[in-house]
Amino acid sequence: MNIVVTGATGALGAGVVEVLLARGATVYVPMIDAQAPARWDARVHATPRVSLDDEAQVSAYYESLPELWASIHLVGGFAMAPIAETSLADFEKQWRLNAVTCFLACREAVKAIRKSGGGGRIVNVAARPVVMPTGGMLAYVAAKAAVAAITQSLAAEVIGERILVNAIVPSIIDTPANRAAMPTADHASWPKPAEIAETVAFLASKQNALTNGSLVPVYGRA
Repeated sequence: MNIVVTGATGALGAGVVEVLLARGATVYVPMIDAQAPARWDARVHATPRVSLDDEAQVSAYYESLPELWASIHLVGGFAMAPIAETSLADFEKQWRLNAVTCFLACREAVKAIRKSGGGGRIVNVAARPVVMPTGGMLAYVAAKAAVAAITQSLAAEVIGERILVNAIVPSIIDTPANRAAMPTADHASWPKPAEIAETVAFLASKQNALTNGSLVPVYGRA
């Protein structure tokens, strides 16, 4: 089973790749980095220097893939600032990192999955502030709201082709970087990458036969 994972070099991405490999998948990774992490084995096919907000590069990448079952889109970025301190450049950066990368990957994934004629799965990443509004991060929330809208609209569009499209909705994830940024927070309540990865893997699997167009909470007690 061939599955694309964008953002695979991040903390959540590493967890998702690990779970997919344990379940027998072959993982394809487009990455901005020049070199793949040494921890990946031969079942991870990394393609360096792919900019996921570049239309031509994303199209060429997906066209190069063998028969595809699923595409998981974890790449994105975060920023927070009051609106008065948010420039148009800041807003556009969040839009490109989150909404544009999601749109391009979804579009090309649909084309690739259609080639098999057997359906498939797409999983995106929204964010809890989209469904539980939080101030001070307007640019980020707007971009992630677009991811949620892309997910639900696309789910309705391709359900007849047996392509199921969902998005997870995480809170702050328990990563070393987030712990360093918020040293006094209740880290024990934050969801772990490995825990979220299990939900992602299910949504991308054939075992998920019904869930479609959903924004799936993955924040537990956080």
